[in-house]
Amino acid sequence: MRMAVSDISTAHSAARGGAEKRAYVRRIFSEIAPRYDLLNHLLSFNVDRGWRRAAVAALNVKRDPRGRYLDLCAGTLDLARVIAHHRGFEGSVVAADFAEPMLRAGRGKLNGTPGGPVAADALALPLPDESVAGAAVAFGIRNVADLDACAREVFRVLQPGGRFVVLEFSTPGQPVVGAFYGFYFHRVLPVIGGLVSGHPTAYRYLPESVEHFPEGAELAQRLRAAGFGAVEWRPLTFGVAALHVASKGDS
Repeated sequence: MRMAVSDISTAHSAARGGAEKRAYVRRIFSEIAPRYDLLNHLLSFNVDRGWRRAAVAALNVKRDPRGRYLDLCAGTLDLARVIAHHRGFEGSVVAADFAEPMLRAGRGKLNGTPGGPVAADALALPLPDESVAGAAVAFGIRNVADLDACAREVFRVLQPGGRFVVLEFSTPGQPVVGAFYGFYFHRVLPVIGGLVSGHPTAYRYLPESVEHFPEGAELAQRLRAAGFGAVEWRPLTFGVAALHVASKGDS
């Protein structure tokens, strides 16, 4: 597995939100799609499954169990599947992602649930205004080329009173946990991810993209600037991940 200097440079630039980000993200996720699920569960020690369940619980599907829900940056449809299998759910799920190989890798996970995967950019969703009862994104929003435009687009398609749930990696605040996490995230994860996926830079991009993504109060403020109200967040698993919940129409 050889890494050209240009590949490493592109990964660094994309992690910082450079002009190459959109094309780089689409390409790498298309390339690692066949082993994406395996690596998600392996590298998180399977904790990611519980994080997704927490995100769907925060989505408050019971408010409108027959509504249409959006899984944004859906990848292989893991979050969409949790929504579809949520107790009492009778609605539809639209799973949107612009990397089609990721969607194809997750085909079958919705098991006949109305809706399904849609190849679409998070900045230009093919959905009418106020057409979804709720929206959620798991580990994908830091990969969009324009965070603020993405938040505004979700706000556009969300119905009044609906929730937007953001599940994303964060940096632990406790020194001991932070030190262990930093070593694993920056030294161990890229090596394992690279070997298993066969991709030279995808799992080097991941920790860098987390470093450059706004967390906590800053992300909450960005969501408020897009129009959302009642924004709350809480850490998960010692702060390795964080859950943000924003509502449309609440102050």
